[in-house]
Amino acid sequence: MTTELLSANLLSPMLLAFVLGAIASLLRSDLEIPPALHASLSLYLLLAIGLKGGVAVAQAPAGALLGPVLVTIAAGIATTFLVYAVLRKMVGLTRVDAAAVAAHYGSVSAVTFIAARDLAISNFGAVEGYLVALVVALEIPAIILGLWLGQGGFRERDRLWLSMREVLTGRTMILLGGGLLIGAIAGPERTERVQPLFVTLFDGVLMLFLLDLGMAAARRLRDVGKVGWRFVAFAFVVPLVHGVLGAGLGTWMGFSVGGAAVFGAMLASASYIAAPAAVRLGLPQANPSLYLTAALGLTFPFNLAIGIPIYLAAARYWGSL
Repeated sequence: MTTELLSANLLSPMLLAFVLGAIASLLRSDLEIPPALHASLSLYLLLAIGLKGGVAVAQAPAGALLGPVLVTIAAGIATTFLVYAVLRKMVGLTRVDAAAVAAHYGSVSAVTFIAARDLAISNFGAVEGYLVALVVALEIPAIILGLWLGQGGFRERDRLWLSMREVLTGRTMILLGGGLLIGAIAGPERTERVQPLFVTLFDGVLMLFLLDLGMAAARRLRDVGKVGWRFVAFAFVVPLVHGVLGAGLGTWMGFSVGGAAVFGAMLASASYIAAPAAVRLGLPQANPSLYLTAALGLTFPFNLAIGIPIYLAAARYWGSL
């Protein structure tokens, strides 16, 4: 099953677009996605996934989200603490750098979530649409905890406020959370008229976005030699553990096989949009090469190519027990 899922993922147009971007960057091609277009693609994807999640929330039974949201928050806190402990004890990072990286890995990558959701749907059918609400629930607590660990108890309260304001008013939260509210308020019938834009064109826009991310990830790979083999091993092994256990946790919460796999991918992913903005303000002394190289240059490509099929297979295994 894992081999079939891996093959299906490796041959998907989205992943191949990512690989094309990486190859173009490594060959020093003049291929470039204009910054304005990158911002537009990001805006579209976040709003689209939020809107679809909101429609699913509108159709979910009242109170169905409370338990999963609480479990998600607890899981985000646990993964942040685990990453911080591993980086301090086994990798040997400073307190500030370990906390900065932990904030990224306790949080979530919206693009990894989208890729996992699409592969899960193609292999197992529909997944729980309200998982988007859990993406929002996972983002904020981990960043707060990472800043707390790095600042030694929030001694710099002004800086903490600036960091959290950056997260709450940043495009990820505004578009995901706003799209979620729009979809939940409007419901499935009123959103039908925008489906040609936000549903039909979604995969094509995602291909363009992943092409750009492939180039960005390849550029971060040039910094791998600066971080050491233990840090590289961390960027592969710890997300894999989070993803497999997260799939089991999703199964325990009653998610479908695809939904449990997506939840595992959420816990395995690392933020490279909201978390870097918050850490830049809250922990300016942290080394950006560490958290950006790990999140975007190592863990994101690993999850996209190999990790997500493993989490799908793990969810199928947990579901069979």
